[in-house]
Amino acid sequence: MLNWLRQYFSCDLAIDLGTTATRIGLSGDGIRLDEPSVVAVSRNSTGVIGKGAAVGKLAHQMLGRTPDGIRAVRPIVHGVISDFELTEAMLRYFLQKATGQKLAMRPRVVIAVPGCITAVEKRAVINSAERAGAGQIWLIEKARAAGVGAGLPVSEPVASMVCDLGGGTTEVAVMSLGDIVASRSIRTAGDAMDLAIIKYLRRRYSLRIGEQSAEQLKLRIGSAAPLDHELSHEVSGLDTASGIPRKAMITSEEIREALYEPLEEIVDCVRGTIERCQPELIADLADTGIVLTGGVALLRGIDRHLNQRLGIPVRAAEAPTLTVTRGAMICLDHLEQWHDRLDSGTGR
Repeated sequence: MLNWLRQYFSCDLAIDLGTTATRIGLSGDGIRLDEPSVVAVSRNSTGVIGKGAAVGKLAHQMLGRTPDGIRAVRPIVHGVISDFELTEAMLRYFLQKATGQKLAMRPRVVIAVPGCITAVEKRAVINSAERAGAGQIWLIEKARAAGVGAGLPVSEPVASMVCDLGGGTTEVAVMSLGDIVASRSIRTAGDAMDLAIIKYLRRRYSLRIGEQSAEQLKLRIGSAAPLDHELSHEVSGLDTASGIPRKAMITSEEIREALYEPLEEIVDCVRGTIERCQPELIADLADTGIVLTGGVALLRGIDRHLNQRLGIPVRAAEAPTLTVTRGAMICLDHLEQWHDRLDSGTGR
């Protein structure tokens, strides 16, 4: 009877609660929401301004442009909740928007989280989801969800390796027989690359730019390996010497130089994960290679760069930004198979 009621009055949800974006998929209905993890609030209130209007895309447009009375913030930092109340408000808004209704029954939810978060941080995710309207909750490591969502043969006795390059964290895992045999998680990813670009331009050009401008440079001309035709793009910022706005023409070679250190940290993370594997699994990886997921997987030449540095095949998954959500949805659809490999929270 409960299953019949759930079928008609509720829905099962898969959530990729990311530093830069939150994505929600409905069981049997695909991905229904993909919005920035940003909330705009009044400085003298914890409430979301506009009763939810300034959440997601609209709030993202406000980053770096708000007056003194309003702040636009990211309540998730490095995959970890930094503001409990804002995360709860954001999740509640996203859940209602994804389902198109106020939830009559609390939905069952699988939430993808970084592998590096602590038990206390996991509890904060569960509490936020419960207060936002979720019922029974399970947590899944992003790397595991990415492997499943990428269609890797994770249940077979062969090594499958995934590298999820998100906004706040890089998750690397080798899976075999349905479980993770080696993994690492570092807080170096897309946001760290943006910060590296900001520091580079300030050091080389005495030009101060914001995070959104740095991200646009990364998207427009960024690369991890040399391009057949190098690119350039004009950026505006504040001259730190004169204190007046000016422009500079930036090349893809310069952005590649700026990204060298974060890319090296990612290479070291992948190499360290491989070194933890048994020789037989390492031999498998020489053939199966690595699958890249997450937004940074779209960076030009990153597959070629990792291939050259690691000596094994590297490829990006199809629609890499959606892979984690797809994997969480698959686990939700086959909960009896995956139940023992998920962290469960006390739902109501």
